[in-house]
Amino acid sequence: MDLRQMEVVVAVADTGGFTAAARRLHVVQSAVSGTVRTLERELGTALFTRTTHRVGLTPAGEAFVPAARQALRAAEAAREAVDAAKGELRGRVTVGTMQGVWADLHLALAALRAEHPRVGVRLRQAAVADIRQGLREGTVDLAVVALDRRQQRGLVTRLLAREEMVLVASHRRTLTASGPGGRVDLADIAELPQVEFTPGWAIRDAADRSFRAAGVERATAFEVNDIVAASELVRADLGVCVMPPTIAGRFPDLATYRFTRHAPTWKVMVVRPPGEPPAAAAALLRHLN
Repeated sequence: MDLRQMEVVVAVADTGGFTAAARRLHVVQSAVSGTVRTLERELGTALFTRTTHRVGLTPAGEAFVPAARQALRAAEAAREAVDAAKGELRGRVTVGTMQGVWADLHLALAALRAEHPRVGVRLRQAAVADIRQGLREGTVDLAVVALDRRQQRGLVTRLLAREEMVLVASHRRTLTASGPGGRVDLADIAELPQVEFTPGWAIRDAADRSFRAAGVERATAFEVNDIVAASELVRADLGVCVMPPTIAGRFPDLATYRFTRHAPTWKVMVVRPPGEPPAAAAALLRHLN
């Protein structure tokens, strides 16, 4: 058994097929199939179930793939250690993030590229549940996300920012605001048409918690999974939307209002699996603050 065989099996498991794995690995499909068959003969068991329409993992395959990922990560870490000893950091770091959660991530990536130009970066934008799964499986090295306390279990976390969210509205909409800077109350805006993000988004979860804490229900007019789409709906005065100020600031033509109390908040943090991070990931972590 060698690392190349492990890499092929992991590629088939990730892509769900031999043809897709061959495209990822830049080889012909017969080479992928032959490698898997050779390894299965060596192990004395099948790793995949093969049907006309799909390829799935057998119980043996389910056990093999996580161990193969760990072995591939260890080999990559060994290569990175040698490169670091030579003063030449190489490798690749996979960074997970959620839409709208940047927290100056681009500045850290620019600093990493300037310091270590041979380190490749793969950005993976996904829902927080998928990112956490990637962190557990080793397909994501670190992530910049907004997590609640329950979601942080089993991960190493470091706080990057804490934001109190604001309400975003069209300038054509007149809202009853009071106090310095024009603040609004959750109860006053609850009956307005709301532009909401889909359940599972950190922004939506924070808004849900705050409205529950205030004891009011709101009327959802639109549900979207894209920040630009939300801003367009607000711009057309079809509803109002709760957003973090760092996101609302991207749309200066929209009016923003702070909340009097029960303001939705989120914590943006960098998270990673426990243990010593790979050298490339450690280099990026040093630039995230």
